[in-house]
Amino acid sequence: MQTVLITGGTGLIGKALTKHLTACGYKVIVLTRKKAQNANVECAEWNVATQTIDIKIIQKADHIIHLAGAGVMDKRWSAAYKKEIVESRTKSSELIFNTLKNNSNSVKTIVSASAIGWYGPDIIADKSFVETDEADKSFLGETCRLWEASIEPVEQLGKRLVKLRTGIVFSNDGGAFVEFKKPLQFGVAAILGNGKQIISWIHIDDLCKLYINAIENENLTGSYNAVAPEPIANKQLILEIAKKIKGKFFIPAHVPEFVLKIILGEQSIEVLKSTTVSCEKIKQTGFSFLYPTVETALDQLCNKTI
Repeated sequence: MQTVLITGGTGLIGKALTKHLTACGYKVIVLTRKKAQNANVECAEWNVATQTIDIKIIQKADHIIHLAGAGVMDKRWSAAYKKEIVESRTKSSELIFNTLKNNSNSVKTIVSASAIGWYGPDIIADKSFVETDEADKSFLGETCRLWEASIEPVEQLGKRLVKLRTGIVFSNDGGAFVEFKKPLQFGVAAILGNGKQIISWIHIDDLCKLYINAIENENLTGSYNAVAPEPIANKQLILEIAKKIKGKFFIPAHVPEFVLKIILGEQSIEVLKSTTVSCEKIKQTGFSFLYPTVETALDQLCNKTI
């Protein structure tokens, strides 16, 4: 039985991934700021602020999955929270690197989260972003660049590194998909802005499958886009969700851009941004998606409806 150490294991992705890993026979250790009790996994404390970690836990690990980082949409983007978003990622990577560098260990693989915020908005019509494209100069683009750069030194230690640039995660347990569904409780399909912005998404089960694949396929290295093969416009997505959940009994309604800007401030840029991202690189490795289309994803997710 191999052991996987997860940072950020108490978040949306971490919780789902823990279930998938244990189902596949892995032993899971979750690093948390406060020691927690969990019957299925071992929990251990670390503190990024003080750069402290239980070294014995690192020495138990065969693989590390690095998900830690403050939620990008959890709070309004004040200068202080922007700093927290960046440093929660870079300083946690620094702690991992220094611990591996300064202590004997058997860690073979590190799989680090990143995001498609790397790419910024679509520029050329019908052109998808690929892994070799440069990071955008926006706040999220720069955050992702610093995030990836902060974990890359582990390669100097002979560790195989895989970085997964994750799209909008569809899950019934949290995140954007839950927010998309909320207005339907009142019979409203809330389209954001003009609804033309392209969303590059992935089902939570496929994302977990990608992380496990990154551990098991020793030929994988570098950056891969963790998105489904069929990006979709916001308006089309919202209407498809509404049809699955409410049939014909809903009213489409656009939420004007100015309203989103008032409510979300600078974050509205991300909600209204169109980003078309390609998954061809990971597909070329032989990876197959459980939910390659929005239709298949919604069939599964909306059977567990609001």
